[in-house]
Amino acid sequence: MRLVIARCQVDYVGRLTAHLPMANRLLLIKADGSVSIHSDDRAFKPLNWMSPPCWLIEDPGMWIVQNKAGEKLIITLEEVMHDSKHELGPEPGLVKDGVESDLQKLLAEHVQTLGEGWSLVRREFPTPIGPVDLMCRDEKGVSVAVEIKRRGEIDGVEQLTRYLELLNRDPLLAPVRGIFAAQQIKPQARVLAEDRGIRCVILDYDALRGIESDEFRLF
Repeated sequence: MRLVIARCQVDYVGRLTAHLPMANRLLLIKADGSVSIHSDDRAFKPLNWMSPPCWLIEDPGMWIVQNKAGEKLIITLEEVMHDSKHELGPEPGLVKDGVESDLQKLLAEHVQTLGEGWSLVRREFPTPIGPVDLMCRDEKGVSVAVEIKRRGEIDGVEQLTRYLELLNRDPLLAPVRGIFAAQQIKPQARVLAEDRGIRCVILDYDALRGIESDEFRLF
């Protein structure tokens, strides 16, 4: 991983245009080729980024990051204050808490709660940026990626969106639809998911374990 702290201006040219005026920022270049631009007030979410496959061309005072679609991040560098590379080593993967891992296992065993005639393809289905919790097929044989959370928030929707973008590049899988499943889903996350065509599902942990309840089990 390469970390660069620089005073820079960033212009995105592609399906739309975006401009970040000159300011001090962190540029993160990962081993998978992705480039992201961060500020000091946005927690983990970058201001702008380019996902792989893409390539970086470095010229004095300017970087150009371009993908296969011809979209570009043009980074104009006024001053570089730090530039370092670090080998992080193998990634052991995300260890989910007990509730999330149990929900994943239970939903995999009872995948037809998502729809009659549904079948499980695989748990922890791999993508270039990490595994999606469940890959399923609906009654028509359409691929459906399911991301499971204990609490459904916006970052979970963003995570599933990235998975879907990559999965839909595979002609053997596409089209791939998405389901965002959680014990509770925040209203903002639901609005974002539905705006992106992602179906939201509320999971009843006790119901999936076979415990009778007066509450709605799944809707």
